Amino acid sequence: MKVRLHELAHARAGDKANWSNISLIAYHASAWPVLRDQVTEERVLALFRHRGATAVSRYELPSLRALNFVIRDALEGGVNASLNLDIHGKTLSYRLLGAEVDASEAVRRAAAAAHRSDQPMAES
Repeated sequence: MKVRLHELAHARAGDKANWSNISLIAYHASAWPVLRDQVTEERVLALFRHRGATAVSRYELPSLRALNFVIRDALEGGVNASLNLDIHGKTLSYRLLGAEVDASEAVRRAAAAAHRSDQPMAES
């Protein structure tokens, strides 16, 4: 089934000059393979190309069940060059979280339960 990433993971975003940095962290261990296999550099570049992004590097952090994406040229010149009100890229993570992936109902339910609990890195 198709689900939006925000059902399986949360994200944090930051910036440095004209580059955006977005980390995507699975709510549950069962969601990690979905993120790892389906959220590729190519998919992320396609999501941010409209902002002028030219390249994406992906870094895997399996012990954290997280992916870190460095998106080059996504901030319209950076804090000192852009007229954009959100040039720091803090809200860019929401664009990534809106992307769809294929996941089973069991994975979606496990992630939802972990998200509601006090243990976002739950094993089961």
